[in-house]
Amino acid sequence: MSDPLGFVTGASGGGLNPVQPSGAASKPGAPGFREVLLKNLEQVNSAQQDANRAVEDLMTGKRSDVEGVILATEKADDAFRMLQAMRGKVLQAYDEIKQVRV
Repeated sequence: MSDPLGFVTGASGGGLNPVQPSGAASKPGAPGFREVLLKNLEQVNSAQQDANRAVEDLMTGKRSDVEGVILATEKADDAFRMLQAMRGKVLQAYDEIKQVRV
């Protein structure tokens, strides 16, 4: 599969950056979408691990603050729901891109 517009390789055919709209300056050293996505996935995973650990500690008696356990569980749930919403938006954008005729 060829990449004439440079969407995959990052090279642009017409002097425009395909990721940035024309006139928008790219920031040197700014993280890309992939890096931001992976960082957010790690944060969601960490929140879920913290919630699991808090529930286990409560069940084994190492912890007695139910409020803290509920807070950790709600935080992990909110993070996961936001991740699912982002996934839905990305899939929606992908479906729209698939509909574009070239």
